[in-house]
Amino acid sequence: MGRRKREPMSEGKKNIIGMLLEEYDIRTAKDIEDALKDLLGGTIQEMLESEMDEHLGYGAYERSDNPDYRNGKKTKKIRGNFGETEIEVPQDRDGTFEPKVVKKRQKDISGIEQKIISLYAKGMTLAK
Repeated sequence: MGRRKREPMSEGKKNIIGMLLEEYDIRTAKDIEDALKDLLGGTIQEMLESEMDEHLGYGAYERSDNPDYRNGKKTKKIRGNFGETEIEVPQDRDGTFEPKVVKKRQKDISGIEQKIISLYAKGMTLAK
């Protein structure tokens, strides 16, 4: 078996790495780990907010005739390959919101982390 040739890095990946280096001032392997942990936490947070929007049928700060509405957030610690991080899980007044990204009572997110990292590697943008 021969060695596989390494594919050249795409422009999209180079741009993402450049933004990471600029945003997080990365100088060491620990800095990379901290940046990834922050990105994963932020991505999961945004996914939870989107799930709540879908559950209620309207976005944050929008008006609706729906009797169920947002009712704050609950802090939750989650563990993954890059250590422990805190997220805020949105709550609804009726208590019917069941998050799918990080389920109730779920603490370990190791499987989700790899999926999120692959999204960034495939070119998902860091910009809002």
